[in-house]
Amino acid sequence: GEHLRICPQGYTCCTSEMEENFANKSRSEFEAMMKEAGRSVQAILTAQHRSFDSYFQDLLNKSEKALYDAFPSLYGELYTQNVKVFKDLYSELRRYYRSSNINLEEALNEFWTRLLERLFKLLNPQYHITDEYLDCMVKHAEQHKPFGEVPRELKLKATRAFIAARSYAQGFLVGSDVVRKVSQVSLSQECTRAIMKLMYCPHCRGMASVRPCNNYCLNVVKGCLANQADLSTEWKYLMDSLMGVADRIDGPYNVDTVIGTIHMRIAEAISNLQENKDSITSKVFQGCGNPKINTKGSSSEDKKRRGKVTLEAKSSAQALEMLVLDAKGNLTALKTYWITLPSSLCSKKVMASSVSDDKCWNGMTKGSYLPEVMGDGLANQINNPEVEVDITKPDMTIRQQIMQLKIMTNRLGNANIGNDVDFQDTSDDMSGSGSGDSCPDDVCGKRLSKSPSTRQPETHAIPKQSGHGINGASSRSLPSASLLLLLLSVAAIAPQHLWR
Repeated sequence: GEHLRICPQGYTCCTSEMEENFANKSRSEFEAMMKEAGRSVQAILTAQHRSFDSYFQDLLNKSEKALYDAFPSLYGELYTQNVKVFKDLYSELRRYYRSSNINLEEALNEFWTRLLERLFKLLNPQYHITDEYLDCMVKHAEQHKPFGEVPRELKLKATRAFIAARSYAQGFLVGSDVVRKVSQVSLSQECTRAIMKLMYCPHCRGMASVRPCNNYCLNVVKGCLANQADLSTEWKYLMDSLMGVADRIDGPYNVDTVIGTIHMRIAEAISNLQENKDSITSKVFQGCGNPKINTKGSSSEDKKRRGKVTLEAKSSAQALEMLVLDAKGNLTALKTYWITLPSSLCSKKVMASSVSDDKCWNGMTKGSYLPEVMGDGLANQINNPEVEVDITKPDMTIRQQIMQLKIMTNRLGNANIGNDVDFQDTSDDMSGSGSGDSCPDDVCGKRLSKSPSTRQPETHAIPKQSGHGINGASSRSLPSASLLLLLLSVAAIAPQHLWR
């Protein structure tokens, strides 16, 4: 066996060509194992996203349908002449949920402003009300509260619910995307040699039925997946953050209660305006002056549509509770994925022997394996007896994915306390699943200018997703996106100094 370059150079069954073929085979098989393990995690995360996305979209669709079904008979012209205002609202809500770069508070403010302008004219047909007069009325709207407390309450609850829902859905996709990219990282030449020695050198020694010693296998795989193991800390934070937001979604920011009853809150607001029409009109006249009388006549349509409106919403709280319980169970199981991957591959894929077996393949012959098992992660591989690992050169693809996990965890942390963080990715649909009617170009393209939001959202970069991704992290400080991206830039330029 003097011609062998990887396997022990004793008596052998292998030629140089066979050894090279075995090396290529072991490399492709191990990389396939990595991808298969990754696909199972991706499947879990994308399934969780799909389940929640379907549930959330259904809530929004049912609320919109209930509005379209009930409002024509309840409000007559007050509704029929303003259908586009309501459709635009639901279109904006969907766009926000899909991660379009819009301001949700501003969109809600714009809806109430447009609705007030339209309804005020319809409720006062005897007057000629100009656009300038409406501008004046809108400026005084905050004082008069024409819709009661509904706009303020809905803005508070809906923004928190949508922020949580959007971040939650995106978190699953980001997690899945990270696993996909990391699972595609190629083995180094040193790892290829070590995997070959582990899996096929027994064949060259005539010991095809002898399995690798478990600790030997662990050292090889931990050395080869050292960079992947470094994902573990941020991965756990992401899983904890998703579970924290899940508790919010099924708790204080309950999406079933908030999203499923948007149409009811709008009906309540319109009823408030109808009931207090005279008082509100009088206050507007005092502040903006008396408008001219409309000589074209007036309609009494509004007089036929009075009275307190009561609408019902079918609760799907139980379905939400089951979704959250299922998600938390899966997230808990996935928390240790990266550090348990070596043992999983050794026990299920490589079929290593039991720990106590002293008749296993130890890399040289059949016997026991004496070296200790290395720790997890790159820094712990400095003395790995089976794989030569340069701990000063971390894999930059994996470091970039660690950064993406940090950014997503930061966003979930903000969502957990009701703060919004916009994505720079403005793709129309982050999921590709059913999402109701798309908004027309004239709606999606319009700029919202009135009633600017008092809080500008932060902006974080999130990777483009592949088609078909705080409780535990609450005590951990969440880095800003700019700092994270700066660190990533420095890491890319000077890895030798940064990671030494």
